[in-house]
Amino acid sequence: MKRIVAAITGASGAILGIRAVTELLKTSEVHLVISQSAFSIIAHETGHAWGAAPVRDYFKSSRLYYHDEGDLESPIASGSFRTDAMAVVPCSMKTLSAIANGYASNLTARAADVTIKEGRKLIICPREMPFSAIHLENMLKLARLGVVVAPPVPAFYHRPETIDDAVDFIVGKILDQLNIEHNLFKRWGSTDVTSAIPL
Repeated sequence: MKRIVAAITGASGAILGIRAVTELLKTSEVHLVISQSAFSIIAHETGHAWGAAPVRDYFKSSRLYYHDEGDLESPIASGSFRTDAMAVVPCSMKTLSAIANGYASNLTARAADVTIKEGRKLIICPREMPFSAIHLENMLKLARLGVVVAPPVPAFYHRPETIDDAVDFIVGKILDQLNIEHNLFKRWGSTDVTSAIPL
């Protein structure tokens, strides 16, 4: 079983983080951090009025470990705590800047800093466009360090019909980066997506 750190920060797209955690819990141990500013966005975008206890109640999984963003003594704040990867979904520009510049003032930024220094996979899913030159420079800096920058850009070859279809595609692409099997969308080349042209 993989051990994944997941963070939901204060940016639009909370549904992506929630869906990603739901899928990860099917196969993995998940250590979850939710920023304080994310709670109000979660409430606005999904209707979930969460605190720490309701988060655990929502996911109902013994594989979930919830960590307060201010708890810098959490196990995930240390490189000696072995994890397989970390995903920040969605990633606010404040969090992006903190990670890119090593400003580990909260648990999300600290855990990301640890993930980078230990040579583990880090995936960030930046909030909605447009991006300024500052945002892009921070993304480039992280990409050069091996961080996977995965903006929530949908594709249409799988012919999405609902918002859930679009969400599942993005979450599926994140799971692909973690080498976790799923069936959240139809892949290009499948007979359901495109027909082969006979020679």
